[in-house]
Amino acid sequence: MRRVLSALLAVPMLGLALTPLSAYADPDPDLHITSVTLNKTSVAVSGLNTAPVTVTVKGSFAVEPNTSVNVYLERTGGSGQERSLISTNLPRLANGTWSGVLNVPSTANGTFKVTGVMTGPFLPGSGSMTTPTPYAGPSLAIKGTHQPKITASVTPKFVPYNKPYTIRWAVTDAQTGKPYGSRVRVVLGIDNTCAEYFGPGYTNLTDTNGVVAKAYAAADAKAVNCLLLPGNPASVGGLGLVVLRPYIKPTVTAVPARTSAPIGTVVPVNGAVHTVRTGCAVNLQRLYGASAWRNVSTGAVRSSGRYTVNAQPAYKGSIPYRVYVPACASIAAASKTFYIRGT
Repeated sequence: MRRVLSALLAVPMLGLALTPLSAYADPDPDLHITSVTLNKTSVAVSGLNTAPVTVTVKGSFAVEPNTSVNVYLERTGGSGQERSLISTNLPRLANGTWSGVLNVPSTANGTFKVTGVMTGPFLPGSGSMTTPTPYAGPSLAIKGTHQPKITASVTPKFVPYNKPYTIRWAVTDAQTGKPYGSRVRVVLGIDNTCAEYFGPGYTNLTDTNGVVAKAYAAADAKAVNCLLLPGNPASVGGLGLVVLRPYIKPTVTAVPARTSAPIGTVVPVNGAVHTVRTGCAVNLQRLYGASAWRNVSTGAVRSSGRYTVNAQPAYKGSIPYRVYVPACASIAAASKTFYIRGT
């Protein structure tokens, strides 16, 4: 069960509502639910605390009766950071009965309704192997106050290519704007860890101001960096970002193998493109009239950063050419104009 960072790559920094999503397989046909109850209809929770709610499930699972289950709740109202909640692994207590705890974070803040039960155990980072078996259960009203706010500051602001960088993360009280006054347990993740919460073993501690700084290797700038607030069984909030890069315009060089050739002769044009990835298109263009550049040959950037395209003089006289690289993980760029004389 993956925990997706919504649209993270499209936005440099994003507040995250990290919640369990549906797993890969269909609901387990052997799991039958007759009732789901909560020992509370409402709960108040503040700051970094969680409020326990007892969840009891009645039903059957004929294949492996002692298998644990997890109850899944979805938001039906409110504006908290979490979109859904999942209980801890509920052990089987007696024939047809499972019971355990739902840990409610302040980031939930709203109304949630039981919508399904899945066979367990739910494992941080992988989740359950089945989607929830649908069940329309009770609702839980959550009043979450002093919810955590996570911010990040990257140094340098625009990270040069092949250079390390530092991120200063801070966890504060969104209601007061101040730190909580104690050290906060957090997960500082990169790439897969940000998309899949791997549990409390991957934790760091902030200082009493809620701040923790981490130095990152140059290669980490290609990935998602994140801070997660660990929970049980799932994380209860976080922030993810992709670092900003300095503006670098690609440079394109182009050198024809010959500066003059008989009409119709193929003349290779070789060159290199810098800061453009392998496989990006390279177009040889010829000037038609005063300003119309038209493609006459196409190639691609090789792993060496070089390319080859072919010119073919169409008439006698000096013919203007250029090599144009369309936008490809960068902005478009063109070489200087060069000439091949048709003879």
